[in-house]
Amino acid sequence: MELTYLRTFCEVVSSGSYTRAAEQLGYAQSSVTAQIAKLEEMYGAILLERSGRGMIPTFAGNNLLPYARQMLALSEEAKAIIAGGDRGVVSIGAIETLAAYYLPHRLHSYRAQYPEVQLRVQPGSEEGIIAAVKDKSADFGLIFDVPYASGELVSLPLRQEPLYVVTHPQHPLAAVEKVAPALLGGEPLVLTEESCTYRKQLLHVLRESGITPCIDMEFGNLEGIKQAVRHQWGTAFLPRYAIEEELRTGILTAVPLTGEQEKFYIQLVYRKELRLSPAFGHFIEAMQQ
Repeated sequence: MELTYLRTFCEVVSSGSYTRAAEQLGYAQSSVTAQIAKLEEMYGAILLERSGRGMIPTFAGNNLLPYARQMLALSEEAKAIIAGGDRGVVSIGAIETLAAYYLPHRLHSYRAQYPEVQLRVQPGSEEGIIAAVKDKSADFGLIFDVPYASGELVSLPLRQEPLYVVTHPQHPLAAVEKVAPALLGGEPLVLTEESCTYRKQLLHVLRESGITPCIDMEFGNLEGIKQAVRHQWGTAFLPRYAIEEELRTGILTAVPLTGEQEKFYIQLVYRKELRLSPAFGHFIEAMQQ
């Protein structure tokens, strides 16, 4: 029963609400409240408290949270191994662009081989994804960055991906072979959120060239950025995998940036001690396709 209570506790923390946790778990709200009360009785501490943002973990709750996630992850690993590795849950943390443009057809292929495996995709920032893999709330992470190295994690490069200055086809920059940083001086930029690794790359190149970036718009999703460029509201900087359809149809134009830049890779990260059941092993193979 303790694992059930811990799963409920983690869901309340994730959703910030007893009501939403009950909906996700298929329980009555009173059952969720009762399970949290029993868990607090078992550990002899208040684990959750109400704030303006909903239910949040207390100091004791924050201390319990990583252990709860680890116990739940170990339970899922054990189930998969005992069942022959073809059942259970594969939890994947992925940055928004990869969740939208890299994962879908690979997951479709994987599901054909493992229909009994439940796939759980958790979009997030690179920092949050790496933290989730380390604390076992995600089995795998998909990131897009320069080569990542960690003593705790395996980082498997899946493919190098070029980055482009993205414009409307009628924009003057669409006619050049390569965009020098100086040409982006005063150009209204439509960029991803501040935590985005390739946004940081562009801003670094501009500042190293003495250019003050003119950030006109910021979007938390790629579709918003691409729509802004289509309406000629500004210029973007995106990886090729996110704009392949628009390039094929001629809706957008992509031009490389001049100068030396660090190479970016789509990378799969997972814990070094992760037991690679057949389902996990084939998931890695599917990501390499």
